[in-house]
Amino acid sequence: MRIAIYSRGIENDQLKDIELLLIELEKHQVEPVFFQDFFNLFYSAIKIPCKYSTFTSGDDLDLSIDCLISLGGDGTLLDTVTLVKDTGIPVLGINYGRLGFLANIGKEELHSAITALVQRKYVLDKRTLIHLDANIPLFNDTPYALNEFSLHKKDTSPMIKIHTYLNGEFLNTYWADGLIVATPTGSTGYSLSCNGPVVFPDSASFVITPVAPHNLNIRPIIVPDNTIVSFEIEGRTDGFLCTLDSRRELVSKEVQLAIKKETFGINLIRLNENNFLQTLRNKLSWGLDKRN
Repeated sequence: MRIAIYSRGIENDQLKDIELLLIELEKHQVEPVFFQDFFNLFYSAIKIPCKYSTFTSGDDLDLSIDCLISLGGDGTLLDTVTLVKDTGIPVLGINYGRLGFLANIGKEELHSAITALVQRKYVLDKRTLIHLDANIPLFNDTPYALNEFSLHKKDTSPMIKIHTYLNGEFLNTYWADGLIVATPTGSTGYSLSCNGPVVFPDSASFVITPVAPHNLNIRPIIVPDNTIVSFEIEGRTDGFLCTLDSRRELVSKEVQLAIKKETFGINLIRLNENNFLQTLRNKLSWGLDKRN
């Protein structure tokens, strides 16, 4: 079994955790393949029992990789979307960050997580990705995201006007700081912080949520994920921010943008005892009431 391992970085107090991970993998005769930049951060700081393979980009990952482990928080797991691309390689998130909504397996569960991987005792959650079409090249060869697409004014500019269309039919003009189009997975992220609804991962929908709208009667709306959402932007400045998850581009208001469901998805590994409702209650304290 070959497992790719990705992380943005490592703190000194996490070196022991890396050693434990190597021990667990060796115990189960699993061959790890480390992200090169991550490997460079720890290989001289801990005892390495043998030589390990590395990869530098998603192009190095082939079908010999059984899964990819993300070590970090939710932002780290979002990075893996641009690595696995359309290969179908499943992703397991082990939380070394703070909240860990997507990467919801604690580092104290490392032993049971590796055992479950080896014995294939897990569930695959297929999550929808959102795809960006534009009349200029944006985001290189990864114009898609797991959580959300968003339009946003630049830091010091006034609000923008976002004319929004569903399959070519006018929906609304948003006078706002920005607009979010979130997948069901992303409904618990940026969209939620802007008063968007929580949507089940398999609900086949997009959530359109304004950011600081200037109209009191504007609310988030849920649309089917077979909808093409397109935009025309007006503003007092020439440029605005266009983001896919944590990646962003500065574009001019003349650029034509449209959002649709990506043709492929990403497979997230879930241990059998974890599910979406448990994660809502445990991570977001959903429904928490001292009377219950």
